[in-house]
Amino acid sequence: MKISKWHIEYTATLLVIFAMALTVMPTSFNPTRQANLTAKWKDCYKTVLYSHDVIMKHEQEDLLTSFKRAKDKEAREKLMLELVKPYFRLSDFPHVPSKYHAKYMNNKNITKEDLYYVKDYYFASNNMIVGIKDIPDKDDDTAFLMTFDVNGLLPPNTWGKDIFGVKVHSSEVRAVGEKMTPQALVNDCSLNGSGTGCSYYYLIGGSFDD
Repeated sequence: MKISKWHIEYTATLLVIFAMALTVMPTSFNPTRQANLTAKWKDCYKTVLYSHDVIMKHEQEDLLTSFKRAKDKEAREKLMLELVKPYFRLSDFPHVPSKYHAKYMNNKNITKEDLYYVKDYYFASNNMIVGIKDIPDKDDDTAFLMTFDVNGLLPPNTWGKDIFGVKVHSSEVRAVGEKMTPQALVNDCSLNGSGTGCSYYYLIGGSFDD
């Protein structure tokens, strides 16, 4: 059966349009998707601030004593888990699949030696993934790193895209990157950076443009 020249040209045109659509779509939808993830992070950050304020107002003295009596960082992490569990409705045990791996924005893997390496992750009621880690503090103050994958198991599982974090002290909560200079924040919240600083950068109005 002979195919008419018109059908060939029509099919070729459709293929070209389809190829162009595939090229344009990721660029068109990505900003909207990132805006949604950033909005989730801002809501999550408000919850962290609220829970910290409530806990410190009602349990500060007993809480600090409990942390000081804890034998090691694992014991302190368990105490922290119990404190924040009601606010994020965390699972009792780390049921997050072992295949889940967080990475930096520049696609580098997070190694066990890194500050942002978290051993155990917990599911929140909205499928968000929360990590808790006891971290060293210069002022001998109990401090924790809390990470939040607001997108859950869904990709990209990347700092600055769907993973954000805070450092929790007895007196305050600081978004990761809060002590960085403006230029350092811009550099870190890019495809060449780790993306950890995006946690604070987005809170002050910054945006990511890939």
